[in-house]
Amino acid sequence: MIDRSPSPDKIQPGQLLLRTAGACHLDLQHLLEVFGEQRQWFVAVLRGFGPDDWAAPTRCADWSAHDVVRHLCDVNAIAAGAGPDDPTLDITGFDPRITPRGWLTASAGESPRATLSRFVASTEQMLAVLRARLAQGRSFDVRLPYGPMDWTVLVLHGFWDSWLHERDVLLALGTEHPTSDDATGYAAAYGLFISAAVASLFGDPVRDKLTLGGDGGGIFDLDSRGAVTLTVTRVATAGPPAAQVTDALAGREPTAALGGLPASSRAALSHLAEFFNTRAEQQTALTGRSDRKRRDQGRPQTSS
Repeated sequence: MIDRSPSPDKIQPGQLLLRTAGACHLDLQHLLEVFGEQRQWFVAVLRGFGPDDWAAPTRCADWSAHDVVRHLCDVNAIAAGAGPDDPTLDITGFDPRITPRGWLTASAGESPRATLSRFVASTEQMLAVLRARLAQGRSFDVRLPYGPMDWTVLVLHGFWDSWLHERDVLLALGTEHPTSDDATGYAAAYGLFISAAVASLFGDPVRDKLTLGGDGGGIFDLDSRGAVTLTVTRVATAGPPAAQVTDALAGREPTAALGGLPASSRAALSHLAEFFNTRAEQQTALTGRSDRKRRDQGRPQTSS
Protein backbone atom coordinates (compact mmCIF):
# COMPACT_ATOMS: atom_id res chain seq x y z
CA MET A 1 0.00 0.00 0.00
CA ILE A 2 1.28 3.46 -0.86
CA ASP A 3 1.47 5.72 2.15
CA ARG A 4 -0.32 8.91 1.11
CA SER A 5 0.12 10.55 4.51
CA PRO A 6 2.27 13.66 4.19
CA SER A 7 5.38 14.06 6.28
CA PRO A 8 5.69 17.23 8.41
CA ASP A 9 8.37 18.66 6.13
CA LYS A 10 5.90 18.58 3.22
CA ILE A 11 3.18 20.48 5.06
CA GLN A 12 2.55 23.90 3.55
CA PRO A 13 2.24 27.10 5.58
CA GLY A 14 -1.29 27.38 6.95
CA GLN A 15 -1.88 23.64 6.85
CA LEU A 16 -2.48 21.46 9.89
CA LEU A 17 -1.49 17.80 10.17
CA LEU A 18 -2.86 15.51 12.86
CA ARG A 19 -2.20 11.80 13.10
CA THR A 20 -2.34 9.10 15.73
CA ALA A 21 1.02 7.63 14.67
CA GLY A 22 3.93 9.87 13.72
CA ALA A 23 4.64 13.54 14.17
CA CYS A 24 1.86 16.11 13.96
CA HIS A 25 2.24 19.61 12.56
CA LEU A 26 0.46 22.05 14.84
CA ASP A 27 1.28 25.73 15.28
CA LEU A 28 0.81 25.66 19.04
CA GLN A 29 1.86 29.27 19.53
CA HIS A 30 -0.95 30.41 17.26
CA LEU A 31 -3.41 28.01 18.88
CA LEU A 32 -2.60 29.46 22.30
CA GLU A 33 -3.21 32.97 20.96
CA VAL A 34 -6.59 31.86 19.60
CA PHE A 35 -7.37 30.02 22.86
CA GLY A 36 -6.63 33.13 24.91
CA GLU A 37 -8.72 35.36 22.68
CA GLN A 38 -11.62 32.90 22.73
CA ARG A 39 -11.59 32.77 26.53
CA GLN A 40 -11.55 36.57 26.78
CA TRP A 41 -14.70 36.75 24.66
CA PHE A 42 -16.45 34.07 26.70
CA VAL A 43 -15.51 35.67 30.01
CA ALA A 44 -16.84 39.02 28.75
CA VAL A 45 -20.23 37.37 28.14
CA LEU A 46 -20.18 35.59 31.51
CA ARG A 47 -19.56 38.88 33.33
CA GLY A 48 -22.99 39.99 32.17
CA PHE A 49 -24.76 36.89 33.50
CA GLY A 50 -27.41 37.20 36.18
CA PRO A 51 -28.64 34.46 38.54
CA ASP A 52 -31.11 33.08 35.98
CA ASP A 53 -28.40 32.82 33.32
CA TRP A 54 -26.05 30.89 35.62
CA ALA A 55 -28.87 28.51 36.56
CA ALA A 56 -30.11 28.04 32.99
CA PRO A 57 -30.00 24.61 31.33
CA THR A 58 -27.47 23.96 28.58
CA ARG A 59 -27.04 21.50 25.74
CA CYS A 60 -25.36 19.19 28.30
CA ALA A 61 -27.99 17.04 29.99
CA ASP A 62 -28.30 17.79 33.73
CA TRP A 63 -25.73 20.60 33.62
CA SER A 64 -26.51 24.27 34.16
CA ALA A 65 -24.37 27.07 32.78
CA HIS A 66 -22.69 27.24 36.18
CA ASP A 67 -21.88 23.51 36.03
CA VAL A 68 -20.32 23.88 32.58
CA VAL A 69 -18.03 26.73 33.68
CA ARG A 70 -17.03 24.76 36.78
CA HIS A 71 -16.13 21.89 34.42
CA LEU A 72 -14.00 24.22 32.30
CA CYS A 73 -12.09 25.19 35.46
CA ASP A 74 -11.38 21.48 36.00
CA VAL A 75 -10.14 21.15 32.42
CA ASN A 76 -7.84 24.15 32.92
CA ALA A 77 -6.22 22.37 35.84
CA ILE A 78 -5.82 19.14 33.87
CA ALA A 79 -4.14 20.91 30.93
CA ALA A 80 -1.77 22.85 33.19
CA GLY A 81 -0.87 19.85 35.32
CA ALA A 82 -0.46 17.19 32.64
CA GLY A 83 2.95 15.51 32.63
CA PRO A 84 4.57 12.59 30.79
CA ASP A 85 2.22 9.65 30.28
CA ASP A 86 -0.63 11.47 32.03
CA PRO A 87 -3.56 9.00 32.16
CA THR A 88 -6.41 11.42 32.97
CA LEU A 89 -8.11 11.09 29.57
CA ASP A 90 -7.13 7.50 28.81
CA ILE A 91 -10.27 5.68 27.65
CA THR A 92 -9.67 2.79 30.07
CA GLY A 93 -10.27 5.10 33.02
CA PHE A 94 -12.19 7.98 31.47
CA ASP A 95 -15.76 8.12 30.18
CA PRO A 96 -16.67 11.63 28.96
CA ARG A 97 -20.31 11.00 29.83
CA ILE A 98 -19.74 10.34 33.54
CA THR A 99 -16.15 10.98 34.68
CA PRO A 100 -16.35 14.82 34.57
CA ARG A 101 -19.37 14.70 36.88
CA GLY A 102 -17.10 13.33 39.58
CA TRP A 103 -14.66 16.20 39.13
CA LEU A 104 -17.45 18.67 39.96
CA THR A 105 -17.79 17.38 43.52
CA ALA A 106 -14.73 19.41 44.55
CA SER A 107 -16.50 22.68 43.69
CA ALA A 108 -19.99 21.78 44.88
CA GLY A 109 -21.61 24.76 46.59
CA GLU A 110 -19.31 27.30 44.95
CA SER A 111 -21.02 30.57 44.01
CA PRO A 112 -21.13 31.73 40.38
CA ARG A 113 -19.05 34.76 41.32
CA ALA A 114 -16.35 32.57 42.85
CA THR A 115 -16.47 30.23 39.86
CA LEU A 116 -15.99 33.10 37.43
CA SER A 117 -13.01 34.39 39.40
CA ARG A 118 -11.51 30.89 39.45
CA PHE A 119 -12.19 30.48 35.74
CA VAL A 120 -10.33 33.71 34.89
CA ALA A 121 -7.38 32.89 37.17
CA SER A 122 -7.06 29.25 36.09
CA THR A 123 -7.25 30.22 32.42
CA GLU A 124 -4.39 32.69 32.85
CA GLN A 125 -2.37 30.11 34.77
CA MET A 126 -3.01 27.39 32.19
CA LEU A 127 -1.97 29.56 29.26
CA ALA A 128 1.16 30.72 31.10
CA VAL A 129 2.19 27.13 31.86
CA LEU A 130 1.57 26.01 28.27
CA ARG A 131 3.51 28.95 26.81
CA ALA A 132 6.43 28.25 29.14
CA ARG A 133 6.39 24.57 28.20
CA LEU A 134 6.41 25.50 24.53
CA ALA A 135 9.31 27.96 25.03
CA GLN A 136 11.28 25.23 26.79
CA GLY A 137 10.83 22.89 23.83
CA ARG A 138 9.23 20.21 25.98
CA SER A 139 8.14 17.01 24.25
CA PHE A 140 6.28 14.18 25.97
CA ASP A 141 3.28 11.98 25.41
CA VAL A 142 0.01 11.97 27.31
CA ARG A 143 -2.77 9.43 26.94
CA LEU A 144 -5.80 10.56 24.97
CA PRO A 145 -8.94 8.47 24.32
CA TYR A 146 -7.41 7.01 21.15
CA GLY A 147 -3.86 6.44 22.44
CA PRO A 148 -0.62 8.22 23.36
CA MET A 149 -0.12 11.63 21.74
CA ASP A 150 2.23 14.58 22.19
CA TRP A 151 1.06 17.02 24.87
CA THR A 152 0.43 19.66 22.21
CA VAL A 153 -2.50 17.59 20.90
CA LEU A 154 -3.95 17.57 24.42
CA VAL A 155 -4.08 21.37 24.15
CA LEU A 156 -6.07 21.09 20.93
CA HIS A 157 -8.35 18.54 22.58
CA GLY A 158 -8.94 20.99 25.44
CA PHE A 159 -9.64 23.84 23.04
CA TRP A 160 -12.21 21.76 21.15
CA ASP A 161 -13.88 20.78 24.43
CA SER A 162 -13.95 24.41 25.59
CA TRP A 163 -15.28 25.74 22.27
CA LEU A 164 -18.13 23.21 22.35
CA HIS A 165 -18.98 23.98 25.96
CA GLU A 166 -19.11 27.70 25.27
CA ARG A 167 -21.73 26.93 22.66
CA ASP A 168 -23.50 24.56 25.05
CA VAL A 169 -24.06 27.52 27.36
CA LEU A 170 -24.66 30.37 24.93
CA LEU A 171 -26.70 28.74 22.17
CA ALA A 172 -29.04 27.22 24.75
CA LEU A 173 -29.66 30.76 26.04
CA GLY A 174 -30.34 32.00 22.52
CA THR A 175 -27.13 34.07 22.71
CA GLU A 176 -24.61 34.38 19.89
CA HIS A 177 -21.36 32.49 20.37
CA PRO A 178 -18.49 34.96 19.78
CA THR A 179 -15.77 33.11 17.91
CA SER A 180 -13.34 33.56 15.05
CA ASP A 181 -12.61 31.86 11.75
CA ASP A 182 -9.40 30.36 13.18
CA ALA A 183 -11.12 29.17 16.37
CA THR A 184 -13.85 27.42 14.40
CA GLY A 185 -11.22 25.92 12.11
CA TYR A 186 -9.29 24.40 15.01
CA ALA A 187 -12.48 23.02 16.57
CA ALA A 188 -13.69 21.56 13.26
CA ALA A 189 -10.31 19.93 12.58
CA TYR A 190 -10.14 18.26 15.95
CA GLY A 191 -13.81 17.27 15.84
CA LEU A 192 -13.20 15.40 12.58
CA PHE A 193 -9.94 13.91 13.88
CA ILE A 194 -11.37 12.46 17.09
CA SER A 195 -14.53 11.31 15.29
CA ALA A 196 -12.38 9.41 12.80
CA ALA A 197 -10.34 7.92 15.64
CA VAL A 198 -13.51 6.66 17.32
CA ALA A 199 -14.79 5.33 13.98
CA SER A 200 -11.54 3.40 13.68
CA LEU A 201 -12.15 1.81 17.10
CA PHE A 202 -15.51 0.65 15.76
CA GLY A 203 -13.81 -0.89 12.72
CA ASP A 204 -15.34 1.72 10.41
CA PRO A 205 -12.47 3.50 8.60
CA VAL A 206 -12.87 6.76 6.70
CA ARG A 207 -11.04 7.78 3.52
CA ASP A 208 -12.41 11.01 2.14
CA LYS A 209 -11.59 14.58 1.26
CA LEU A 210 -14.27 16.71 2.88
CA THR A 211 -15.00 20.36 2.11
CA LEU A 212 -16.61 22.49 4.81
CA GLY A 213 -17.86 26.02 4.28
CA GLY A 214 -18.31 29.16 6.34
CA ASP A 215 -16.05 30.26 9.17
CA GLY A 216 -13.50 27.54 9.90
CA GLY A 217 -14.05 25.93 6.54
CA GLY A 218 -11.57 24.43 4.13
CA ILE A 219 -10.43 21.08 2.76
CA PHE A 220 -10.16 18.27 5.32
CA ASP A 221 -8.30 15.25 3.90
CA LEU A 222 -9.03 12.34 6.22
CA ASP A 223 -7.67 8.78 6.15
CA SER A 224 -8.22 6.32 9.00
CA ARG A 225 -7.59 3.06 7.19
CA GLY A 226 -4.56 2.56 9.46
CA ALA A 227 -3.31 5.28 11.75
CA VAL A 228 -5.70 8.23 11.60
CA THR A 229 -4.34 11.09 9.51
CA LEU A 230 -5.98 14.45 8.90
CA THR A 231 -4.51 17.19 6.73
CA VAL A 232 -6.37 20.50 6.80
CA THR A 233 -5.97 23.23 4.19
CA ARG A 234 -7.76 26.40 5.19
CA VAL A 235 -9.33 27.89 2.06
CA ALA A 236 -12.69 29.49 1.30
CA THR A 237 -14.89 26.80 -0.21
CA ALA A 238 -18.50 25.67 -0.42
CA GLY A 239 -19.83 22.96 1.85
CA PRO A 240 -21.80 22.36 5.03
CA PRO A 241 -20.96 24.99 7.69
CA ALA A 242 -17.92 23.94 9.72
CA ALA A 243 -19.45 25.04 13.05
CA GLN A 244 -22.65 23.10 12.45
CA VAL A 245 -20.73 19.97 11.43
CA THR A 246 -18.53 20.25 14.54
CA ASP A 247 -21.63 20.43 16.74
CA ALA A 248 -23.18 17.42 15.03
CA LEU A 249 -20.00 15.32 15.28
CA ALA A 250 -20.08 15.85 19.06
CA GLY A 251 -23.76 14.96 19.35
CA ARG A 252 -24.92 18.54 19.94
CA GLU A 253 -26.99 18.66 16.77
CA PRO A 254 -28.93 15.92 14.95
CA THR A 255 -26.72 13.88 12.65
CA ALA A 256 -28.91 15.19 9.83
CA ALA A 257 -26.61 18.22 10.03
CA LEU A 258 -23.97 15.96 8.47
CA GLY A 259 -26.17 15.49 5.43
CA GLY A 260 -23.77 17.45 3.24
CA LEU A 261 -21.03 14.88 3.81
CA PRO A 262 -20.66 11.71 1.70
CA ALA A 263 -22.90 8.91 3.01
CA SER A 264 -20.08 6.50 3.91
CA SER A 265 -18.16 9.17 5.80
CA ARG A 266 -21.32 10.44 7.51
CA ALA A 267 -22.08 6.98 8.93
CA ALA A 268 -18.54 6.38 10.18
CA LEU A 269 -18.09 9.82 11.69
CA SER A 270 -21.40 9.55 13.57
CA HIS A 271 -20.08 6.96 16.06
CA LEU A 272 -18.76 9.59 18.46
CA ALA A 273 -22.07 11.49 18.52
CA GLU A 274 -23.95 8.24 19.10
CA PHE A 275 -21.59 7.37 21.94
CA PHE A 276 -22.06 10.75 23.62
CA ASN A 277 -25.84 10.39 23.39
CA THR A 278 -26.00 6.83 24.74
CA ARG A 279 -26.28 6.30 28.49
CA ALA A 280 -23.08 4.86 29.93
CA GLU A 281 -24.78 1.82 31.46
CA GLN A 282 -26.18 0.92 28.04
CA GLN A 283 -22.86 0.96 26.19
CA THR A 284 -19.39 -0.13 27.18
CA ALA A 285 -18.35 -1.07 23.66
CA LEU A 286 -15.98 1.84 23.10
CA THR A 287 -13.66 0.78 25.92
CA GLY A 288 -13.70 -2.82 24.74
CA ARG A 289 -12.91 -1.83 21.17
CA SER A 290 -10.16 0.49 22.40
CA ASP A 291 -8.54 -2.35 24.34
CA ARG A 292 -8.66 -4.64 21.33
CA LYS A 293 -7.22 -1.91 19.10
CA ARG A 294 -4.32 -1.43 21.51
CA ARG A 295 -3.61 -5.17 21.49
CA ASP A 296 -3.78 -5.29 17.70
CA GLN A 297 -1.28 -2.43 17.49
CA GLY A 298 0.98 -3.95 20.13
CA ARG A 299 0.32 -1.16 22.63
CA PRO A 300 0.25 -2.01 26.34
CA GLN A 301 -3.14 -1.61 28.00
CA THR A 302 -3.23 1.11 30.62
CA SER A 303 -5.39 2.04 33.54
CA SER A 304 -5.67 5.24 35.51
